[in-house]
Formats: sequence, structure tokens, C-alpha cells
Amino acid sequence: MLILRVSSFSTTLPWVGWQSRLIASRKFQTWAAGFPLTRRLVRREGEALFDLLAGFCHSQILTALVKFEILQNLMTAPTTSADLAVRCDVPPDRMDVLLRAAVALGLLKSKRAGRFALTRTGAALVGVPGLAQMISHHDVLYRDLSDPVKFFRGEVATELANFWPYVFGGGMAPEVAETYSDLMANSQILVAEDTLRAVDFGASQTLLDVGGGSGAFLAAVGAAHPAVQLMLFDLPQVAPSAAARFADVGMTARAQISTGSFRTGPLPTGADTISLIRVLYDHTDDTVADLLAKCYAALPVGGRLVISEPMSGGVVPERAGDAYFALYTMAMRTGKARSADEIAALCVEAGFEQIIRPKSLRPFVTKCVVATKSS
Repeated sequence: MLILRVSSFSTTLPWVGWQSRLIASRKFQTWAAGFPLTRRLVRREGEALFDLLAGFCHSQILTALVKFEILQNLMTAPTTSADLAVRCDVPPDRMDVLLRAAVALGLLKSKRAGRFALTRTGAALVGVPGLAQMISHHDVLYRDLSDPVKFFRGEVATELANFWPYVFGGGMAPEVAETYSDLMANSQILVAEDTLRAVDFGASQTLLDVGGGSGAFLAAVGAAHPAVQLMLFDLPQVAPSAAARFADVGMTARAQISTGSFRTGPLPTGADTISLIRVLYDHTDDTVADLLAKCYAALPVGGRLVISEPMSGGVVPERAGDAYFALYTMAMRTGKARSADEIAALCVEAGFEQIIRPKSLRPFVTKCVVATKSS
């Protein structure tokens, strides 16, 4: 409480640094840790600092659980450490350390007879579409961040850029395109759910999804709004994979697939709504400005552009956008996490006039910006 009170005064005084020097003082820290009115705050802040220090270990514990498929194994019934050690070919003592660590992180819980079971958080992780695949491929990002000084100086030839080769506008081998399409489709489910909660597509006659991959987002819109006609546009190596999805869900007759690159040519016309789902944050400002101009040109008067992707918090930084996606896109070398205000400004520059920012249910999943072509 004392610290918070000091904070409220410090911004109005010329000696702003006094607050930082006071809190950094070991004498003050020792006193605050024992004083009844401040010791709870000191403990909470200390735990937060330790979590930052231990964060990499925590993420590696999570990765091990996913790659060993331990969470999946525990979906059916609680299991002993010894049994999991055999299944995963891990020495028993090391498996015990991993499982106890998972308990400490709230992903597992200890049961009778030395068995381990999923917590609600652990079970929820298994049920989140695409999350296990995203966690598994993070070893690439971790290698890119292994020397953070060089990373932030721009001195690292990051591997993540090669994991998503489409961002450079080049070709992709079939197996790379398949990996990309599968990962994007699985992780697209939550994004589609939250976008449909935030934006009403019921008034749209035809929706064009640019960079639509294997059609996961369009299939979700089509299921929610049976009258909407669907158009998908993506690279020649990716877009054809959508045909099977549309056939599986009975949408072949109302879905049109076009191939090409928005970098080198115009967008298909005929849609009154265009969606860009997790597209802009993959690309530079110049590429984004060019794409938004092409969206404006392809839309009729009254047409809408729906942008949905993780975004920066802007003036007030947020954990998801500014402490994760900002680094992820930096490692990709071409993109950046933009705030809703930045995206809105780019839309205005492209010619759009009416901009709205629907409230997001889960900002760590996605945020939306909707722009209308008024004239």
C-alpha cells in the first residue's frame, strides 16, 4: 500500500527516480517484507519476478508434456509416474521430476497410490484446437530467442522465417504447404469462434477470405450463415487444399476457390465482404498498405473489410500482443504486431471511412477491426 501510494505521487514530482531508488534499496525491501501492511504485496511482487525468471523452464515443462503426449495419456484415467516413464522412455526419476513440476504449474494433480491426473487447466489445454501443435513448434522460436541481445539488435538469422516461407511471397514445397495448412487450420478454430462472436456476417451476401488457407474460417462462417456465398483466395500451393474441406461440410456448391498472390496481382471481385484473418501481422507496413488498397478496390460501395488477428495494446501494452506476438512476428522478419488504432489508421489511408472496433471476448486469441467503404 505504501509502495502504491508512493507511485501515485512520484509522477508529479521532479525527482521521479526517487521512487525507483527507494524500492530498489535493500534496506527498504527488508523493512517492507516484514511490515504487516506491505509484506503481502512484497511477496506477490517477488513471486511475479521469480515467475519471469523461471518462465523458460515452465515453457519447457509444457513442451515436454506435449511432446511426450502425457496430457493425452491422462485423458482416459490417472496414471503412475512409473507407467508414464515406460511409455515415454524416460528414466523414472526424471519422469517424476517432470510430473511434479507439472503439478506445481497447475497442469496435473497428485492422486492416491502415486497416480497423476489432469487438472481442469491441463484438460482444457488438450481441448484447445491447434494449441499442442503450436507448442510443439516453439522450439524454433526458442532457438531464435536464445541470444536475446543479438535478437533485439537484429543480428540473428531467425529460423522462424523459414518455418513460414509464404510470408516472403515465394514458393513452398508440398510437404511445407501441408504442414502450414494443417497448423493454420487447427489454430484457426478459436479465431473463427471469437470473430463470429464479434462480427455479424449475416448481412453479407458473399465473403472473400484473403489468405484463407484450407478454408477453416470460411467453413465456420458458412456453418453459421447458410445463405452467405464463400470465396477463398490464397497461394497456388495452399488454396486447393480447401476443396476437400468444403466437400466434407457440404459447401462445395457455394464455395469458389481462386489462387494467386496479393503481392503481385489484384484480388478477385464479386464479394461485398472481405476478411483478413491473421494476415496483416505477417507483413510489413508497405505490404499491408498495398493489400488494404487492393481490398478497397475490390469491394463495392457499402462493402466491409473484416480484420481479425492478435494485436498490440498500443498505448497500454498487453501481454499477448506486446510480450508474445510482437516477438513472434519479429522473428518472422516481415511482420509486426499492430494496435487496433494503427490498423484503423492504415484502413483510413486506403480509403475506408467507417471504422469500428468490436469488443473482443479473448484478446489473447484475436481482436477485430471492421472498415466500411462508404464511397
